[in-house]
Formats: sequence, structure tokens, C-alpha cells
Amino acid sequence: MRSFAAALAAGLAFAASSGAANAQISDDVVKIGVLTDMSSLYADATGKGSLVAVEMAVADYGGKVKGKPVEVVSADHQNKPDVGVNIARNWYDNEKVDAIFDVPTSSVALPISALTREKNKININSGGGSSDITGVACSPNTVHWTYDTYALSNVAGKAMVKRGEDTWFFITADYAFGAALERDAANVVKESGGKVLGDVRHPLNSSDFSSFLLQAQASKAKVVAFANAGGDTINALKQASEFGLKDNQKLIALLLEITDVHSLGLKDAQGLIMTDAFYWDRDDESRAFSKRFMDKVGHMPTMIQAGLYSATMHYLKAIEAIGTDEAPKVMAQMRAMPVNDFFTKNGKIRIDGRMVHDMYLWEVKKPEESKGEWDLYKLLATVPGDEAFRPLDKGGCPLVKTN
Repeated sequence: MRSFAAALAAGLAFAASSGAANAQISDDVVKIGVLTDMSSLYADATGKGSLVAVEMAVADYGGKVKGKPVEVVSADHQNKPDVGVNIARNWYDNEKVDAIFDVPTSSVALPISALTREKNKININSGGGSSDITGVACSPNTVHWTYDTYALSNVAGKAMVKRGEDTWFFITADYAFGAALERDAANVVKESGGKVLGDVRHPLNSSDFSSFLLQAQASKAKVVAFANAGGDTINALKQASEFGLKDNQKLIALLLEITDVHSLGLKDAQGLIMTDAFYWDRDDESRAFSKRFMDKVGHMPTMIQAGLYSATMHYLKAIEAIGTDEAPKVMAQMRAMPVNDFFTKNGKIRIDGRMVHDMYLWEVKKPEESKGEWDLYKLLATVPGDEAFRPLDKGGCPLVKTN
């Protein structure tokens, strides 16, 4: 009997030691790479602020997970797919990076997601927008955290058509994000009973929108929709104001960040309707985070930057819970845990990688309504995540069919 007990104890000890051996942090460090736009048209909405948001989360977590240090590296992908993929491949193959965060510019985000799957690492996208990231190009290794082209279109598009603004003309950035944003918005307009009267494509990082605006003006559409972002949106809206489009047509920027509105100024931006996942002045928690962020960066956080803090915390909590940074196990744990923080309450990560959370419909204040430099928005509606984001079975994600 004693020999059986001794054997049983030995077996349990072996199992425990085997479990401990399997539950480890690779290379004794958790390494996060922030791949973003540091120097071009999306640098304000992502860039340095994205890096700072991740670093803030790591510092607030204590700089370690399971007793192992957390390191953060960063790079500028210059909005070029080949540059972004080369950086990511080097990070994965040589720099022992475990997860890549942010990746604005969908033409970069999509191949990074594919590479991450190939390398069996983790990609948490906050900056890229194409809904294809969790649709036809979905991956078991990628989470789409903050927003996508479907939610942007669905929330604001429905609201505008409902109030009678039912003929649209699109001015669209000529790359993956712009195409997805126009596609998703046009579908919403048509499904809501509206019509699309035309569209025109412009090169990324354009400075002159005159010919595109004249075409939009000539269309007589009730709504001129800008399916672009960052510096392109700012330039287009400024020139639209100069051309007098606002006199007879409603303008909608389908992706408009708080840094864009601040740059435009309330005189030019007032009355614009937009969808956003975060606003600094929403509640006490959002104000507390935003004040800390602004002290470091010099402006209020965009939804992309706030989302990155949230995503980093969730990633580290998942590693802590299971004791390993092994990608499939971390992804499973992240899906199993709800997201509860200043960014969202009861957020959930679906099998297609979409993090589902409330979205908000905002209107830019008039100058006389604003009480301070960053007092820019008024809330029109809160849209529950299950209504804002695309239904799980409608995106064409192969993972949904096999789940």
C-alpha cells in the first residue's frame, strides 16, 4: 500500500512538473511590437500615441507577467505593405517578438495578419479598418479590437438615411481600407432605402481634392461621404468647406478621429456626424486615462490609441491566467475572458477575431457649444456592439463554418 502511495505521489509530482514546464514564457520575456505609422497621414491617430498607449498599459501592469519582463519595440511601416511585412518577418524570425499590435493601413494590416498566422504568433489590430480582417481574411491568430469599416458605416449611415439624407456620393481613398469602407457604407445606404449616385477614387496621401469635390458637387447627392482617413480626410473637408459644399450637401467623414476634428477646428468641422468607439469625456474612467495620456503625448487619445491600452491589458491578463505566451492558448484565453475597462464594458472576442463592444454616434459641436479646446463632441446615440458590428455569419470567415 505504501509503495502505491509513493508511486502515486511521484506520478502527481511528475505531472505537476510537466505542466509547469509546458506553461512557460518563451525566451523568458514577453515581447510586443508596435507596428504603426510614425511619419505620414495617420501618425496623429496612431504613431507615437499608439506606442505610448501600449507602454502605459505595460507600466500599469507592473512591467512583468508571471515574473517575466514585458518589452515593447516599435517601427514605422510607412504605409507600405512590403516594408511592414519585412519588419514583421524580422521581428518574428530574429527579434523574438510574440505579438504585433496596431497596424493602421489595411493594405499593410491584411498581409501582417496572414504572416502572423503563418508564424503562429499573435496580431492585435487597432489601427487597420477593413472589415475583411474578420471576414474573408479572418485568422485564428488575429483580433480586430477597436473598429472596422462595417461598424463605421452601419452606425452613421443608417442614422443619416433614416433622417432623409438618402442619396450619396463617395470620395474614396484608392486602397484596401477605402474600398472596404465605401463597399460597407454603400451596402448600408441601399439596405436602408437610399441610393448611391456615384463615386470617385483618390490616391493615398492626396493634397488636392478639387476635381473630386467638383464631381461630388455636380452629382447633387444629398450626402458627400468621405471614405478615407487621417490627413486625407482633413484636407478633403477643408477644401470641401472652401468649395461651399456644405451650403447644399451634408458631409460625412466615415472615419474621423478626435485629432482630425481638433486639426480642422470647430468652424469647419461643426455638424459632422461620425461613428467612434471612444471619447475622452465619456465618464470618469475615460477622463482619468485621457488626462494621463495627454500629459505624455500632448493631445487626447484617439479610439485607436485608447483601444491599444485596452488590448495590451487584456493580452497580459490572458498570459497571466494561463502561465504561457503560447499563441493558441493565449488567443483561447482572450476569447474566454470578457473585456471590462475604461474602453468598454462586457466586450467579447468572437471566433472570427472581432472584439465586439458598444459604438457611439457623435456630432461635432458648434464653436459656441464648446467649453474647451478638446470639448468637441456631443453624443447622439449609443449602439450596442451586437447591433453595430457585422453579424458573425455574414462576413464569410472560414473559421465560423468550422467552429
